[in-house]
Amino acid sequence: MKKVLRRFQTLPIRSRLAMLVAAAVAFAVAAVSVTCWFIVQGKLYEQVNADLQKQLGNRQFPLRDQADQAVNHCTTKVTQDSGNPPRTTYFQVVSETGRTCVLPFSAGTVKVTQTDKRLIKEGNDGDGVFHNSVDSNGNAVRVLALPGFAITDRDTGVSSKAALLIALPLKNTEKTLNDLALILLLVSGVGVLGAGAAGLAVARAGLRPVDKLTEAVEHVARTEDLGIRIPVEDDAEDEVARLSRSFNSMTSSLASSRELQQQLIADAGHELRTPLTSLRTNVELLTRSEETGRPLPEADRKALLASVKAQMTELASLIGDLQELSRSEGQRGERVQVVSLRDTAEAALRRARLRGPELTITADLESWYVRVEPSALERALVNILDNAVKFSPDGGTVDVRLSEGVLTVRDHGPGIPEDELPHVFDRFWRSPSARALPGSGLGLSIVARTVQQAGGEVTLERAHGGGTVATVRLPGAPTPPPDAAR
Repeated sequence: MKKVLRRFQTLPIRSRLAMLVAAAVAFAVAAVSVTCWFIVQGKLYEQVNADLQKQLGNRQFPLRDQADQAVNHCTTKVTQDSGNPPRTTYFQVVSETGRTCVLPFSAGTVKVTQTDKRLIKEGNDGDGVFHNSVDSNGNAVRVLALPGFAITDRDTGVSSKAALLIALPLKNTEKTLNDLALILLLVSGVGVLGAGAAGLAVARAGLRPVDKLTEAVEHVARTEDLGIRIPVEDDAEDEVARLSRSFNSMTSSLASSRELQQQLIADAGHELRTPLTSLRTNVELLTRSEETGRPLPEADRKALLASVKAQMTELASLIGDLQELSRSEGQRGERVQVVSLRDTAEAALRRARLRGPELTITADLESWYVRVEPSALERALVNILDNAVKFSPDGGTVDVRLSEGVLTVRDHGPGIPEDELPHVFDRFWRSPSARALPGSGLGLSIVARTVQQAGGEVTLERAHGGGTVATVRLPGAPTPPPDAAR
């Protein structure tokens, strides 16, 4: 059985569907055919039973009150008048001693069964018992056994119980049932074959969209062409249509992801080219001065080394930003925990004060706890404060405030033009006025991604009176949840 199931599972889906449909139809047809056959059999037997009961009124033979006279009319040899039509009804009396008396007008002798013997012995006050038997030639007959007779043997004078057996042949009935069985068998076979063919046709029609989907998947695997789409009717809501829409959505997302990846690589290559070119130029100058034996002036040499150090720092920052952007959602989800936004902001403020010692940075922070990756949150806050420090004038002020989950950072710098505000969170985008300043153009993009993953939002807008204000809203609570320590 297991081998059959394993073999069945290896068949194509359309073959399995056709076989299942054929099996279901075969079961249904078989059940209907068997039921029909038994119903017809019962109706035919009821008709024969009715015919047997009519024989009681068609013959003048002694019944219960004249049973002893019935024996006198019994003969052990069946006689038939040559001038009369063939007899078709069997009449005989059977005593409990086993003696059989066949009436003169009987068509033959009926074999006595255990049912007849038990009926004679136990008696029956009803209308008799119907059962099947055979005659002396082995032909099937339907028997009506009427008990309740008392027969007196003429020789011995001993009385004994007896039963009258009336029977009709079942030849025509059995022929009808056999013909019906053959017809039902043929109809069932045609029905099963038709159901298998119909199931195969329906499976092919129903799986045609799946074939298209398979061809599309194979095409994508072979050519890596994510622009392919499977046509789906707008009003189709079946499982195949949903699967096709999901595939189209998946390929669209993959195509968009690939475009973003290619754009990221192109932008990263462009951003890396500038510091690498500058770094290569500076290193070549240092190498040439060593090879020619003409050392650079000390001031120029220090400036060159400072430039090399700055370029290395910029490269390291750019590589770190790229690594942050390349991390998957699953990697971030594994490190999410409840952290204090106030403590994270204070840590970021300490780093910002080191980078802008000439600035005045004020802070008014309230308690607020959020679910986020701690290192990503701190990096995002550092990026926001770095922007504020970078664009603040010497001796300027940066105001930081945290109240009810809303963190605002305001600087008093030149501000951002209105036409540039929609692009501030784009990757590698840098304001034309800030391209001379250090940076990769990924800082605010990392901020936006981190805040969005935490379920919050971040905005950047011009402040009243000049400068820029960055607003970060994060869902959370002023106290840590009970499961924060787990």
